[in-house]
Amino acid sequence: MTGTVWIDGERFSAESAQVSVFDRGFLYGDSVFETLRTYGKRPFALDEHLSRLERSAERVLIRMPLDRDGFRREVNEALGAVDYDESLVRIMLTRGRGESLGLDPGLSNTPLRVMLVMPLVAPAAHKYAEGIGVITYRAPRLADGTAAAGAKVANYLAAVLAIDAARKASAEEALFVDAEQRVLEGSTSNVFAVRGGRLVTPPEELGILPGITRAHVLSLAAGRGLLTELRSLSVDELFEAEELFISSSIRELLPVVSVDGRRIGDGRPGKTTLALLSDFRVAARAV
Repeated sequence: MTGTVWIDGERFSAESAQVSVFDRGFLYGDSVFETLRTYGKRPFALDEHLSRLERSAERVLIRMPLDRDGFRREVNEALGAVDYDESLVRIMLTRGRGESLGLDPGLSNTPLRVMLVMPLVAPAAHKYAEGIGVITYRAPRLADGTAAAGAKVANYLAAVLAIDAARKASAEEALFVDAEQRVLEGSTSNVFAVRGGRLVTPPEELGILPGITRAHVLSLAAGRGLLTELRSLSVDELFEAEELFISSSIRELLPVVSVDGRRIGDGRPGKTTLALLSDFRVAARAV
């Protein structure tokens, strides 16, 4: 594994970095995180990611060990210490080690922060030119119905199982569908549909992760004069969409050309999707 690790501000190689087996992030998945990338070796939307990290930590009752300036300084210093063409940065915040084993969050009040900086591996160019396939996946997400809904928690077991199902179906992503047949989000992405010339994406009120890239897509769409709707999407509406795409920090906007093996639109990335992708890349590099 190539990369560099910082644990509570101390630098380690990927091979030598260690976290205690008694850390609650390891024992219970009791942690939150953010993943971002660089453009021109500069972190994109860093303050937005740190703001979301703060919100996630607040929802799961983890104390922030640094203020915004402290995290910003550590990220920039870490990026300055590596020489990758572009980097992926993952910031993790766990509740730390407990005084004893047990689920009570009051057993630990010393959060642990871990930052990974790795060479960025983006999707292959042909996936943007040809599009990808996804599946629908009917299962509750672990934070659904809890105070942590919408937080970026590190317990990704539901998403791991969803991605395994996608892989077995020769697809790239799994879209979570709830008991009311509403499409929520991907295992690691937000989802957008183009229907009747409008851009539609599920609202945050459904407990989706409020994606950083998602917010920029909505802003870029408004700049193009494209009408947008924040509302629930049914599975049937996916099949009827003119275009589909997913968004995430690492994958940007990735066109979707099939769902559950059924072709979407004409089976090729749509004009609106590609225009927004182009706009996003220009905007990201201009920051």
